[in-house]
Amino acid sequence: MRMKSAVVIVGVTMSAVAVLAQTARQVSLVITNGIVVTVDNGNRIITPGAVAIDGSDIVAVDAAESVRRQFRGRQTIDATGQVVMPGLVNTHTHAPMVLYRGLADDMALDQWLTKYIFPAEAKTVSPEFVRAGTRLAALEMIESGTTTYTDMYYFEEEIAKETRAAGLRAVLGQTVIQFPVADAKTPVEGLARAERFVQAFKNDPLITPAVAPHAIYTNDSATLKAARELSTRLGVPTLIHVAETQLEAMTAKERGAATVVSYLDSIGFLGPGVLAAHGVWVNESDIAVLKARGVGVSHNPESNMKLASGIAPVKAYLEADVALGLGTDGAASNNDLDMFGAMRAASFLQKVATSDPTAVSARAAIQMATIGGARALGMDKQIGSLEPGKRADVIIVNMSAARQTPMYDPLSHLVYVTRGDDVQTTIVNGKVLMRDRKVLTLDSAAVLRDAKRWASSVNAAVGR
Repeated sequence: MRMKSAVVIVGVTMSAVAVLAQTARQVSLVITNGIVVTVDNGNRIITPGAVAIDGSDIVAVDAAESVRRQFRGRQTIDATGQVVMPGLVNTHTHAPMVLYRGLADDMALDQWLTKYIFPAEAKTVSPEFVRAGTRLAALEMIESGTTTYTDMYYFEEEIAKETRAAGLRAVLGQTVIQFPVADAKTPVEGLARAERFVQAFKNDPLITPAVAPHAIYTNDSATLKAARELSTRLGVPTLIHVAETQLEAMTAKERGAATVVSYLDSIGFLGPGVLAAHGVWVNESDIAVLKARGVGVSHNPESNMKLASGIAPVKAYLEADVALGLGTDGAASNNDLDMFGAMRAASFLQKVATSDPTAVSARAAIQMATIGGARALGMDKQIGSLEPGKRADVIIVNMSAARQTPMYDPLSHLVYVTRGDDVQTTIVNGKVLMRDRKVLTLDSAAVLRDAKRWASSVNAAVGR
């Protein structure tokens, strides 16, 4: 009798397992047993937590045991001891300029641009150059946990193709500028190119095309208005450098405005869909205007420090609830695309600038690099946090290095300790782009070889 009872119990247990297996929903991927930093409205940190992904979407974010009961993945990633978090959103880059990394350092922005960058671009920028630079930038971003980036450059259609092939998400702005450049000899040509670019990529699942008038000091009022009108008519973002330097502020004064922001507002440029990169030289009134007009702002602390452009009033932006994201700027002026470094710099810089150690906390820095950037881009309903219904843009960050031990607070470690090369796995739109530090969508060796080959052309262009 005792043996029969045992058999019955085992039979019931096996039946229960079978029922659970049948009722659990099959999904494409489950990331389990991690320290899940959600960056959702409740700022939940779930340990051990899990994220279930089906196709391009997140379908569950919960305790590991709860997800295990409800879902079974065709693939499973065990993230024990690692942080699972939203992919990072870089709100300002010039991706192909990684090929100018370290070309010219330790000088002011106007000298850096006019003596080195503009001359080098005039001699080297081509569709082939842009493709090689974009692949190198994409490799660096995948390896360091950026899943969405924002770009302003030339031949943006080539950047879009390479970005899509690498599997990254991006908001890509075709540059419009007053003087002749590699892909357009006049602003009218630049605007026409921008329109063709937008039409070609407007419905792409990974690429959001945009119009990118460079700045007020490189465009006249008519061109700025035309660029803004074009992006409004086409229903796409407008990307522009705003109030990066004091010299730019002088340009606004020459045009009869007190500040760059007030000048742009006076010509009807500001509004929802505009992303203003830098926003350093602004006053309280400017911040109120940016907030009222629904403009997103990209803070680029490392580039601003390196070029001595100034310190953006981040604490004031946050207090005013301006949609504020974080960016690296191009690697020619940073000199990398590591958003973890940008988080750390943003936090430290505000603390010393305001004499307030609470000015930008670790939590605030992470929010700027994720949901804040998504909000600045108008994409916070799709990306920026780990929540059911959002796109599956997820990274897994190793926390086992000596410098990360012990760990009392994962948020503190992510901002004050972690580096881009601690990222182990990068997922965009549900697709694994890198797993256990192996990039799956790019031939890393070939990308690096190509970049080194282009370096000789760049050297020749600047007479080295």
